[in-house]
Order: sequence, then structure tokens, then C-alpha cells
Amino acid sequence: MTFDASTHLPDDLIERIRARAASVDADNVFPEEDLADLRAAGYLSILVPEALGGAGLSLAEASQLQQRLATAAPATALVVNMHLVWTGVAKVMADRGDDALRFVQEGAVSGEVFAFGISEAGNDLVLFGSDTDAAPRPDGGYAFTGTKIFTSLGPAWTQLGLHGLDASDPEAPSLVFAFVPRSDAVLTRDDWDTLGMRGTQSRTTELHGAVAPADRVVRRLPVGPSPDPLVFGIFSVFEILLASVYTGIARRALDLAVDTARTRTSKKTGRTYAQDPDIRWRVADMALAYDALPVQIAALAGDVDILADHGAMWFPRLSAIKHRAVTMAKNVVDEAMLVAGGSSYFTRNELSRLYRDVLAGMFHPSDPESVHSAVASAWLGPLEP
Repeated sequence: MTFDASTHLPDDLIERIRARAASVDADNVFPEEDLADLRAAGYLSILVPEALGGAGLSLAEASQLQQRLATAAPATALVVNMHLVWTGVAKVMADRGDDALRFVQEGAVSGEVFAFGISEAGNDLVLFGSDTDAAPRPDGGYAFTGTKIFTSLGPAWTQLGLHGLDASDPEAPSLVFAFVPRSDAVLTRDDWDTLGMRGTQSRTTELHGAVAPADRVVRRLPVGPSPDPLVFGIFSVFEILLASVYTGIARRALDLAVDTARTRTSKKTGRTYAQDPDIRWRVADMALAYDALPVQIAALAGDVDILADHGAMWFPRLSAIKHRAVTMAKNVVDEAMLVAGGSSYFTRNELSRLYRDVLAGMFHPSDPESVHSAVASAWLGPLEP
């Protein structure tokens, strides 16, 4: 049976979210009404099993929904992505027999909002290292001190999933993955004033001894790459859902270009631009680029869902799908601007906002350098010392 995305994101909800997107961007505010509507629709628990009160969707189905949501409001889709990453990781791990994130699933159903606190300024190790200090406590918990950047859901999250370095044993430092609640030990800076994706309010987060209780400490792992299911879960869900959001942006840009071509009339010919050979070529080129990505994302997400084994090729393929999606989306938006003409240069035009929003894609992990390095190593072997 074909999955019907409108069951979870009905047309009226999509249109309400779309109607608010321009003002959220212009006012540089968090889309509180969008989050409230999505929570009421049960969207925050779409990846939670039905037995726990969620919708029980697969990662492939969630990907389709995120593409649909991004056509209405890219920033809203991206901000919800970060919550869905954690519920997705919980699903990936549970599917592989590990219930360490059962509390995330139960929390999502009860109304908790989970944010993603991994990024740190200058830390290109990302998941495999951290500049945040994780100090062990006698009760088995940890106190985290450091600064996280690009913390989406800045004003709204209730639980922050993060990592830090436990260097209490200099001979065997470890990375600690845990969840801390919002508290006085957490300061969210009001510093999100960016070119695009303004509604995500991905603010800088300062941790001043923020405590993760022992039952919220999920993993202690060696520094460096790890085959642990938590790491695979984070990487797979993060990359696939990011690819989904940017693919949704491309679809919206393509639809807007088609609508504009059908309504703009040439003074030269008296015919719509939809009959202009050059415009038709541009739109066809956009469609050719876009059309490949939903299929590729569905295939890779489906492989995660069915526990396929790609071995060492998992990480190159996951980073590549995100890279292809964001580069495709940027090219499609560029072409859509040209099809739409000068009116798209005005900030009141939706394409102008998409043009700014799509630029954020290159700054999410994996960046172009790490993608190419991973893929080159997969095909050519590692660099010689």
C-alpha cells in the first residue's frame, strides 16, 4: 500500500504552516504556532512504535513527511528534524535490540521536545570528539560544561541530547552521550540572526555544569570513530532527514517555477513562458535533477529500516545522500530564480526565502570535504602515511 503523507500532514495543516513561514522569517522568531500544531497532530511521535503511543512509522515514511513539510516551511521542517533525529535514533537502536533510548520514545509521546547538542565551534571531529567537559558524578551521572552551537529548537526544547569528553582518566578518555534537562545550568543565547533558516532559532547553548542523571547517560565510548549502534543511528537518521528537508525545498522551488512559467507572458511572442524553449529546458533540467533524490533517499532509508548491511559503505553512502540533496537543491533553487525572473529578487517572493534557506545545507555535517574524503577512501583506500 502506498504511504499517504497527507494522513499525518493534512493539506489544511500544511497551508497554515505555509501561511506563517514568511512572517516567521521576517521577524526572526521561533515558529511556536507551527510546533503547537505539529504536536497536536501527533507529529513529534511519528517514529515511536504504536505500542508506546506513537504512529509507528518507518524512517522512509518519516522522510516523505519531512519532504512535504519542507515545501511549506523549510525552517519548521529543519527544526522538527532535530527532534525527530533522536526519536529516529531510538527506533534504529530498538530495531537492533537496544532499548537504551526508550525514555526518548516515551518522552516524545508525553510532550517532551528533544534537541540535538553535538555541534561545537571548530570541532571537525563532530561525533568522534568533543571540547565539552563531561565530569563524572558519584551517582553515575555527569555534569557537562562547554558550548554547543547551532542548537535548533533553542527556545523550545525540554531535553538536550549531547556529548562531552570525560578526561578523568587521562590514559583512557571517553566520549559520554547523555541527555540534560533545561535548567539554570543551561544558558541559551539569543544570538540567531542569520541569512536564512531563521525560524530554526538554532541558538548557541552554554552548559555550566548541566547535569545528566545516571539514567540519562546513554553511552561511554572511546574517542574516535565507533561502530556503536548509537553512532550509526545518529549518523543515518541525521543525514537522511537532512537530505529530506533539502529535497523538499527543491520540490517547492520546482513547483513555483512551473507555476510562474505558466502565468508569465512574453511580450515578444504573446505566449506564456511555459512555451519558451529555453524556459522549458531549464524546468526540465530542474526536474531531472530533483527526480533522482526522493528515490535515492527512500532506498537508503528503507535499508536502514530493514537492517540492511552495507558494511564499511554505510558512512560514505549516508554522507553522500545528504551532499547530493543539498547541492541538487541549491542548483534547483538557482534555476527557479532565473525562471521566475526579477520578481524573485524581492524579499516578499517565496523563492527569495528559499534561496536563502537552501544555503544552510552546506554547513550541516557532513561537509563537502569530509564527504569527498569518505567516498575517496571507500573507492581508493585510505591515504598512505
